[in-house]
Amino acid sequence: MIQHPIPPFYDKDSKILILGSFPSVKSREQMFFYGHPQNRFWKVAAAVFEQDTPQSTDDKKEFLKRNNIAMWDVIGACEIEGSADSTIKDVVPNDLSRILDTADIRAIFVNGKTAEKYYNRYTKDVTGRPAICLPSTSPANAAWTMEKLIAAWKVIREIPQDKA
Repeated sequence: MIQHPIPPFYDKDSKILILGSFPSVKSREQMFFYGHPQNRFWKVAAAVFEQDTPQSTDDKKEFLKRNNIAMWDVIGACEIEGSADSTIKDVVPNDLSRILDTADIRAIFVNGKTAEKYYNRYTKDVTGRPAICLPSTSPANAAWTMEKLIAAWKVIREIPQDKA
């Protein structure tokens, strides 16, 4: 059983929560999300927000904070071979309450079908909130070009940022 080693990234100003499935080997080594150089998350997010692509972990954290984005994964522990989502089993979900109790999250997005599957199976009934599934930024999702990913991910810009 592999435990998720990366703490959730959020603060009280977070409005958008983006959840992956489980961190890749590279992300676990770097101790931050979407660490594999072939994963397109940071390029897509930067294009959506019309900002430079963050490179270092500190740059990535600043990017998330500046854009009121919280980030974590649906799965807190599981059996997995390498980074292959298709091998995930014996799932223990993460408890999202610490994020949802602290931040004014206006929308929850999941990065890909695997995150959606496990969110719907383990987390949706606990939070009482649906998650919007966006196409995976993983290099395994080769059918989606950068242009198509950016267009689909632009929905995250539509979340109101002002105080309710």
